Amino acid sequence: MTGFGKATMQLPNKKITVEVKSLNSKNLDLNVRLPQAFREKELELRNVIAKDLERGKVDFSIFSEVTAEETSSKINAPIVLSYIEQMKNIIPDADATELMKMAVRMPDSLKVERQEIDENEWESIQIAITEALQYINEFRRQEGAKLEIEFRNRIENIRNFMNQAIALDPERIAIVKERLRNNLVELQANVDENRFEQEIIYYLEKLDITEEKVRLTNHLDYFIETIEGSEANGRKLGFISQEMGREINTMGSKSNHSEMQKLVVQMKDELEKIKEQVLNVL
Repeated sequence: MTGFGKATMQLPNKKITVEVKSLNSKNLDLNVRLPQAFREKELELRNVIAKDLERGKVDFSIFSEVTAEETSSKINAPIVLSYIEQMKNIIPDADATELMKMAVRMPDSLKVERQEIDENEWESIQIAITEALQYINEFRRQEGAKLEIEFRNRIENIRNFMNQAIALDPERIAIVKERLRNNLVELQANVDENRFEQEIIYYLEKLDITEEKVRLTNHLDYFIETIEGSEANGRKLGFISQEMGREINTMGSKSNHSEMQKLVVQMKDELEKIKEQVLNVL
């Protein structure tokens, strides 16, 4: 959800700049900064932005730069003259210019006329707002296209590591059987071979990772299927990633084989990179 959009509009007496930027976030965290004259439009703006951007830590700002000669701040002449007269009474010989400098710094020396929003002006500003939102959404689409390529590569890497782990399974089973038999030899105990085989089968069933492989494969396929959907799917991808993590962790706890555990660590590494980027998907 990282993105940036900016649009400017020149009005008869001012220049309006609209900026919007977003960072990763699970939900919409919206911060709106507006000139005082546009405060009454904040709720309307929030609804428009929330509908358009959906998720992310969003900073939205409108800047107004006066370009005409007339300003909203004017010198409050009676107040300034009153300050000057008071200071003359205190310092009769003071220079008039210095008195003026001090007077305009005093409270209420400047009066700011409240600006009422002009609906025609606001309609023009809305065009700039729409343009800025279009720019940030285009930025997001470009980022999304790059993320899709990365997701597909990460998912394929996890699939390859999983298949390599499965290929090691016969070797792992043989090592487990050999270790159990050697332990019995060291004990110098008489063993019923049929019972021994039954116990091995029971023990190996607990270490079997076939079920985890099937579920992880389904999650990998579902992740790709979800990416190809047209609706907003960031939260769904997050849930799928969590399920993938459970299967990988279970596979690691059952592996009992150094090379398989290395492959599990590599799968976890790829999954963590996916989880980091899933936050950047709507």
